[in-house]
Amino acid sequence: MWQGADSVQVPVTDRFDWFAQTVSSALMPSAFTPQDAAGFQAEGAFLDLGGARMSRFSFSPLLSWRTPALIRRGDPEQYQLGLVTAGTAWYAQGEGEAELHAGDMVLWDTSRPYKSGSGLDGGTVDALVLQIPKARMPLPSRQIDRLLARRMSSGTGVGAILAQFLVSLAGNGPDCRPLDLAVLANTAVELAVSCLDQQLGAEADASADARAQVMRHRIDAFIEQSLGDPGLTPRAIADHHHISLRTLYTLFQSHDDLQGGSEGVAAVIRRRRLERCRADLARPQLRHLAVHVIAARWGFASTATFNRAFRAAYETTPHAYRTEAMESGRKA
Repeated sequence: MWQGADSVQVPVTDRFDWFAQTVSSALMPSAFTPQDAAGFQAEGAFLDLGGARMSRFSFSPLLSWRTPALIRRGDPEQYQLGLVTAGTAWYAQGEGEAELHAGDMVLWDTSRPYKSGSGLDGGTVDALVLQIPKARMPLPSRQIDRLLARRMSSGTGVGAILAQFLVSLAGNGPDCRPLDLAVLANTAVELAVSCLDQQLGAEADASADARAQVMRHRIDAFIEQSLGDPGLTPRAIADHHHISLRTLYTLFQSHDDLQGGSEGVAAVIRRRRLERCRADLARPQLRHLAVHVIAARWGFASTATFNRAFRAAYETTPHAYRTEAMESGRKA
């Protein structure tokens, strides 16, 4: 669900301050100067996706900037990808400066100072912002720096797909379940990385480690989207991504070594399926569905196999877990 408000609901004298506080809270602490404080109008809201966040804004012409002092006040340590959906703007950070029109995208780093302005044509600007934690960005920062405050078009290729996905996510995301939003967050980040990768020409230049991380993100998103398919196997994953089984296992082994674990591909699929089943078993609105139906929804072709896996993971049976969850819900 979108969280935010429209400045129409705020007294005229407080509208600009409300907007400044909303942006500083949703994105990062920044300073603003409106072109017309008395006539200022704005909307601001954010949608928590779990692994990322999307914000949307519509506002009258203004100037904005972020100083080292504001960075010290608060830094979410994110890369933020803005998509202008209406109006005009400009953005400057580091050595980059971009003039933006509807359909253009721009990337910035919350850990660096910036300057920006909107309403070059005197009108309102509408924008969507995808907020990507730096920890989720597989591309090296030295390459990302080359893209800061550089205009990126959404007219063709991956840029067009990313822009269309963000607009669709903004329109339909609030109606999705939290688990679905987490999957969509993975997809949004994957598309953003692919778009940046395309901008950099990084397939030729990026390090082997960066390419491996990009591929791992793609595989993780594919697994999340395919958990309900009983045919989801390591071989199916490898074939879909045009890699060998050995390469697939190596990708997971390398990632697990970094994370301090030892979970293989099949184990990842089983764990995520069990997590979805456990969540559905605890949902009162799904109590009319038999346990074996829920298991089948998440790719378990055999009820016996599901029961054994569930007991091994959670030290109880699916039926006992559901009963306990429903009783706890009634007491609450």
